[in-house]
Amino acid sequence: MLRNYLLTAWKVFMRRKLFTLINLLCIVLTLVVLMVAVSLLETAFRPSGVEGRSERFLEVRMVRMDSPKHDRISTSGLGYKLIDKYLKPMPGIERVAMVGSNQPVSVYQGDVVSELQMRRVDADYWKVLDFRLLAGRLPTLEDDAAGRHIAILNASTAARLFPGSAQVAIGQRFDVGGQVYEVAGVVADAMHLNAYADIWAPVSTFPSSDYRSQFTGPFAALILAKSAADLPRIRQQVQAISKSVVHDDPASWGHIYFWADSKLDFTARQLFGGGGQPSENQTVADSGAARLMAGIAAAIVLFMLLPALNLVNLNTGRILERRAEIGVRKAFGATSRQLALQFVVENVLLCLCGGVLALGATALALHWLESARLIPYLEVGLNLAVFGWGMLIATVFGLVSGVLPAWKMSRLDPVHALKGGA
Repeated sequence: MLRNYLLTAWKVFMRRKLFTLINLLCIVLTLVVLMVAVSLLETAFRPSGVEGRSERFLEVRMVRMDSPKHDRISTSGLGYKLIDKYLKPMPGIERVAMVGSNQPVSVYQGDVVSELQMRRVDADYWKVLDFRLLAGRLPTLEDDAAGRHIAILNASTAARLFPGSAQVAIGQRFDVGGQVYEVAGVVADAMHLNAYADIWAPVSTFPSSDYRSQFTGPFAALILAKSAADLPRIRQQVQAISKSVVHDDPASWGHIYFWADSKLDFTARQLFGGGGQPSENQTVADSGAARLMAGIAAAIVLFMLLPALNLVNLNTGRILERRAEIGVRKAFGATSRQLALQFVVENVLLCLCGGVLALGATALALHWLESARLIPYLEVGLNLAVFGWGMLIATVFGLVSGVLPAWKMSRLDPVHALKGGA
């Protein structure tokens, strides 16, 4: 029976090639946009590669301080003192990395000046993230303690400053704001929230040591758990630690809050302003991640709805042209269920063909995004999860756009159908 359905569907597609092509284009364009969006969202919230351990680490990126005395709120990054005193000693974790924010710097090589992005990090940073080392070595705790002016370059920056292989850059020197750095290592390019930079240097290379006494500053903390199952406990630990923190100026700043977030939680907290104390039935302040995921799901559904409605109209018109066929088949005993199933199989088959074409088009689109460098160092590609979602979306597309017109046409009276009536 299925073989007959497939053969009939193929004959129908070939009979009206232009109509079939229009249907396919509609499906392909919709699925390409959806799968590109899914791939970018996956890269942002569930990255692989350098941040492949992200399912085991949480980020503390913001500290919020309330001042009842002056009736104001301050939100900023974390300072070295806050991370070193309160987060680094946390028990039951693998390690805590200190990550500075990207800063634009001018790199001087004789008369040549290059504008690049520099990030200062501690030695634990290189053990939390999984950079691919191309040449040289990565910084150690001894480098941090000694304040050595060494630098790590990504592959593109190394080739720009010191043309040749990655090994050529090792041992080379360059000037940043009057400080001379020696290249200790070269890593592969990476584009993620915590891994993006052109140059990395130890935290201890700041021109002044004032950063060590700062409560707020340009840092974030990456907390690496021993296993993903420890994350809920760590969230509660961080929430409890924030309640115990005492500011250097307690008269001005009374209440202090910070949160251990996943990438999704952090994004939601930025969008919805989630923070402060947890409610009575919560142990951790709600970030709004559930609302963000619901919003993304709703946007996908709404995006699919318009082309699905268009396909319903197109399919209704196509099926109306087959009234005579419907009348003949019903006259020879075909049931409404059999006719409806035939039309659904045709739509699902068409959508699955569109899905396969869309996968190829999506791969080309993602390759173009990478090569165009619209987002520096972006590496994003299709994987089995994205392929599965693409096929699922294509199947849902076929069912949504095929069931209604198929059921309507299958219930035509055979006499009216043979006469061309509806």
